[in-house]
Amino acid sequence: MYKKILTLTAGAAMMTAISPVMAKDLTIGFITTLTTPAALIGKQLKAGAELAMDHIGSKMGGRNVKILFEDDGFNPKIGKQKTEKLIKKDKVDIMAGYIWSHVLGASAPVVLKSGKFLFVANAGHSIYSGKKCHKNFFNVSWENSQNASATGELLNRKGVKSLYILSLNYAAGKQVVGGIERTYKGKVVGKDFVPMSHKDWSAELTKIKAAKPDAVIAFYPGAWGPKFFGQYDQAGLNKTTPLYHVFSIDMGNLPIFQKIGLNVLNTFQTAQWSPDFKNPQNVKFVKDFKKKFGKMPNHFAAQAYETIMLIKSGVDAVNGDVTQMDKMRTALEKADFKALRGTFRYGKEHYPIQDFVERKVVKGADGKWTIVSGAKVLTNSRAYNYKECKR
Repeated sequence: MYKKILTLTAGAAMMTAISPVMAKDLTIGFITTLTTPAALIGKQLKAGAELAMDHIGSKMGGRNVKILFEDDGFNPKIGKQKTEKLIKKDKVDIMAGYIWSHVLGASAPVVLKSGKFLFVANAGHSIYSGKKCHKNFFNVSWENSQNASATGELLNRKGVKSLYILSLNYAAGKQVVGGIERTYKGKVVGKDFVPMSHKDWSAELTKIKAAKPDAVIAFYPGAWGPKFFGQYDQAGLNKTTPLYHVFSIDMGNLPIFQKIGLNVLNTFQTAQWSPDFKNPQNVKFVKDFKKKFGKMPNHFAAQAYETIMLIKSGVDAVNGDVTQMDKMRTALEKADFKALRGTFRYGKEHYPIQDFVERKVVKGADGKWTIVSGAKVLTNSRAYNYKECKR
């Protein structure tokens, strides 16, 4: 009897020692953009993560999970401050999110120096797929030039012999343009980088008319897209010069374009995901997203959803004990979850190896503008600089 009581007492003591850690909610700090015109993107990211939480019952590895969202204000300094708050004050277990490469560039060192995992839902800063790759850094979208390289190959397939390139002048913009030029085989007859304060493209449009390219390609995400596309139409270039775009038109802003009569029909892009992919997980994602939020998801929402599912695969592997980082990292590297995009695996740099398809903006059978996928453009695409990753 004495031995039995002693055993029970020891067991209770052990449970008391363990339970406070395991009973505590697992917290994920999530940086996105919830103010400024860029909030159109950031709110899709937030919605995708929230739907994923619904689908998993807000549980990972047997633990309750909550997400703490913070707004970076589309500003690297603010993004870094919010990252520090989540880590030092809120003491989150895991960091995730990040739309913008310049915000990520300021914030990633804070996360990685803290010894926590960092899961990037969108920003594909090339430096972290190369020389600054890190064992605890996992990107869920792409290296910034990956999608652009696919678009460059699409231009080749479409027979575009001369091209004019337009982009925002920041880290991601330069990397996107590099991706286009890496695969495009025709002649670049003009190239303009504009500041983020840019609102008037009359000078650039005049140069395009003079250059007479076979096509124009633009990288104007968020609020810059509608402004540029509107001026492109007003200049009459939509009638003479085919338009391609990278990360500039998606299911988040397309309804706005249709509402204001901004014609972007029959324009082209490439992507690793499309709302019309027929795999079961994507069909459910799109259906449930529309039901919950009353609108279609875009790739930002899809990537945030996949980010949560990737994190869950790692947390499940360690039964909720995220202090077992080596074991969790090994599980994460397997990417053992059902990706909405279908094909998804990791290289040593922890950026996706994935396929890219052609996408076209069309009018659907219901009269609403939508994006449909076409032929595969690249297979098993990966970060161009992955060999620089020496870890």
